[in-house]
Amino acid sequence: MRIDLHTHSTVSDGTGTPAQVMREAAEAGLDVVALTDHDSILGWEEASAEADAVGVRFVPGIEVSCKHRGISIHLLSYWHDRADADVRDMLALTREARVHRARAIVDVLAADFPLTWGAVADRAGAATVGRPHIADALVDLGVVPTRDAAFDRILAPGSRYYVPHFAPEVTAAVATMRRAGGVTVFAHPGATARGRVVGDAVVAEMAHAGLVGVEVDHRDHDDAQRGRLGALADGLGLVRTGASDYHGTGKRNRLGENLTSPAAFAALEAARQR
Repeated sequence: MRIDLHTHSTVSDGTGTPAQVMREAAEAGLDVVALTDHDSILGWEEASAEADAVGVRFVPGIEVSCKHRGISIHLLSYWHDRADADVRDMLALTREARVHRARAIVDVLAADFPLTWGAVADRAGAATVGRPHIADALVDLGVVPTRDAAFDRILAPGSRYYVPHFAPEVTAAVATMRRAGGVTVFAHPGATARGRVVGDAVVAEMAHAGLVGVEVDHRDHDDAQRGRLGALADGLGLVRTGASDYHGTGKRNRLGENLTSPAAFAALEAARQR
């Protein structure tokens, strides 16, 4: 069984619709796939219907943007109650902060590049505007060749164009999702190329708050990081997962390039029942 529990669609910063992601998952030979758009669940129905049509098991999920003492943390959550008021309020604040941040970044960039808010909004479409859409607009202008290049050169933490934003404190977010029935996994915790990462003590705090798993196998982790994170997960009694973090043509990540084992998926499902 081939299981990929981290993908994105046009609901956030992917390039394919939720239905397209499910069709591509089937074409990639996946048996189980989660849609985990950033701070949004608006793709669930479309993805679920298409997954049924193409014979893929759909897992409803989300990737929540969080922080710990100024360090960005991404939290995956599966199967949470979409009607939960606390979750809804937390995500609404996060999406609003994304828009304010994006406008601030565009204002700074416009001093050096012919970038407009309209061009970025067009790139986002119905999705909440974020840095990936700014990156795509910069590609359209010929400033950079790819989205990845925009993040490497212009939009990364430490760049003079970088703007911080509000995000919920991660242990509070873990507890909120858990109360709503969610099964949470720490996404790409060793992705040092994206900026600062938290230490093992913070992961232990997250586990105490209800964290269930750690995304060990990810494109952004080298062999040493995978070994360290796997040992950390085992020591804390957390489930090891793996996933592609697929964004369509927006990034180099390919569906199924990293997978969650059937045993690990069963453990996530068991945590859901608890």
